[in-house]
Amino acid sequence: MTLAKQISKHFRDVFFGGNWTVSCMQEQLKDVSWQQATTKVHSFNTIAALTYNSYYFVLALLDVLEGKPLTAHDKFSFNHPQIQSQQDWEDLLNKIWIDVERTTLLIEQLPNNKLSENFADAKYGTYYRNITGIIEHTHYHLGQIVIIKKMLNK
Repeated sequence: MTLAKQISKHFRDVFFGGNWTVSCMQEQLKDVSWQQATTKVHSFNTIAALTYNSYYFVLALLDVLEGKPLTAHDKFSFNHPQIQSQQDWEDLLNKIWIDVERTTLLIEQLPNNKLSENFADAKYGTYYRNITGIIEHTHYHLGQIVIIKKMLNK
């Protein structure tokens, strides 16, 4: 198995399951209502904001993998679309799952030497650093989502 395929598996696993943490975004979010997703607990970000933030960086990666310029900015990474119904929430989640799968398939196809090339600009480091960084970042927010969910269900 190529390194790119191994990385793509880790990428897919954090969203769809099969990783060492035995937790994934899809599983954790499947029973979250739109009201729960948008409820603020203490000073924490909402589940919707954390979910969107993880997705925002997937979209940035997807753009670059598709040959588009990198236009993402951290300051916009929590600006999720309005969620005012269960349908809005489910539509967002479905879009995330589709785009994550599209991204995973593109990662799988990367030649191993591409992983050591600069990602969009040298200041961002390599493709490897950015892809694995998104995986780590998603695990971080996944942990927060699990805790907030427990607090909301208490």
